[in-house]
Amino acid sequence: MSFLVLLLAVWVEKFSAGRQRIQQDGWWLEQLRRVEAAPAWQAAPWLSLARLVLLPVLLLALLLWLLTSVAYGWLALPVHLLVLIYALGRGDVLAALGPFRDAWRRDDVEAAYLVAARDLDLQADAPDELLARVQGYLLWQAYQSFFAVIFWYALLGPAAVLAYRLLALTTERAQQTALAERAQQLRHGFDWLPARVLASSFALVGDFVAVSRALLHELLNWQIPAVRLIEHAGRAAANTPACAPGEAGLHSLDALWQMLVRSALLWYAGFAVWTLLL
Repeated sequence: MSFLVLLLAVWVEKFSAGRQRIQQDGWWLEQLRRVEAAPAWQAAPWLSLARLVLLPVLLLALLLWLLTSVAYGWLALPVHLLVLIYALGRGDVLAALGPFRDAWRRDDVEAAYLVAARDLDLQADAPDELLARVQGYLLWQAYQSFFAVIFWYALLGPAAVLAYRLLALTTERAQQTALAERAQQLRHGFDWLPARVLASSFALVGDFVAVSRALLHELLNWQIPAVRLIEHAGRAAANTPACAPGEAGLHSLDALWQMLVRSALLWYAGFAVWTLLL
């Protein structure tokens, strides 16, 4: 059933508007505001995190446990699908990159700086640094929006992907520093394994020698942030230049995207084989 849910999730994301209707965070953001406004919760960030993340995950696990005993567990399929789609990243990375691509194609560096700050929340001191940051943005958004989610769904099921997305939302939306730091610590643990699996996938579908040379000494390093690992591995695998004006810069973004597509196909092929062998 897991592989069927993964296929259905891709269909919903690509061919319908269901993703936007499902990914409604208002209910959770209201809980976040209440927790951050209460002095008792402010003094206990780990308890706050348990209320915001662990409690919804436990309720979901209970619901799935109840549904698995009815109709051979098929009633749990729509719950799996809804949770997986909800856990995918917010927004459309290609659409967000559209204004930057237009400005970069025209060699309008000033406009590229402005749209990168407005649409991507990226700042840079030089054009080559700006392009490198946009390349990293594309790689990281693809990872945290898609690859990390389907990895944990295939490995541990919907409860794990719900926990991952709620931790990501806490890291991004929490105003309380202690709460955001605790969420980031847990998310770092969640990101450690799938980030390295994706980096290995980049090596298989891209330049294996370049990825090995760039990351072999850091592959098992617990301290390196997942975002840095993904960026270094992706640019090495695709051999993308950090400084490329005009169309050459856009070609580098296209090369990264095609590599991400090939990696996704590799993962789905691996999941299919795993499903057949189980």
